[in-house]
Amino acid sequence: MADRILLIEDDPRLARMVDDYLSGAGFRVTQAATGRAGLALAQREVFDAMVLDLMLPDIDGLEVCREVRAKAQTPILMLTARGDAMDRVVGLEMGADDYLPKPFEPRELLARLRAILRRAHAPAPANTLTFGRLEIDKDAREIRVDGAARSLTSYQFELLLAMAERAGRVLSRDALFDLVKGETIEAFDRSIDVHISRIRAAIEDDPKKPRRVLTVRGTGYVFAKAQE
Repeated sequence: MADRILLIEDDPRLARMVDDYLSGAGFRVTQAATGRAGLALAQREVFDAMVLDLMLPDIDGLEVCREVRAKAQTPILMLTARGDAMDRVVGLEMGADDYLPKPFEPRELLARLRAILRRAHAPAPANTLTFGRLEIDKDAREIRVDGAARSLTSYQFELLLAMAERAGRVLSRDALFDLVKGETIEAFDRSIDVHISRIRAAIEDDPKKPRRVLTVRGTGYVFAKAQE
């Protein structure tokens, strides 16, 4: 069955173009022109992914993202009108899986949407990785600290898993991009730092003084095998 996409976009011409293009690619698209209307649809129906505009006439896309992420892990592709780096950072911190600055090519939108759906639909590998108080459950695609589940987006889970499976190895940002199913965030190379920040907030006792996911200045990141 075709994936269902919730498109929240107040520009009728753009919404129609995106709807036509995604429908032609085999998706089932439902449109909402306001943030509140989109949230109401998301609460009543199940969607495989969401394409969410940042600038909406009632509440902005960041608030929509925050409310959706508080209740579900639906993949979210955020559209940013200005292409402002800070908009992207805040969107990722709110839980968006990816972003796309306007104006954009429909083919790029489709490629990014398919990428986040592949991650969301990826079959869960077996086993659980355990590092002290931290558990990474690959079957449930869930992380736990002291037995309590912590929330991450599908991309952040894949990123943490890629580092944990290579614990003790320093990985550059480019290496991490390649490992996490070919993620294509080519224009904003600091976006991975935002995802790392979210991972630290989920698993570290003090995210400002991380002991598990460490920065190697000028190189990248390393997942510490053991903590002091």
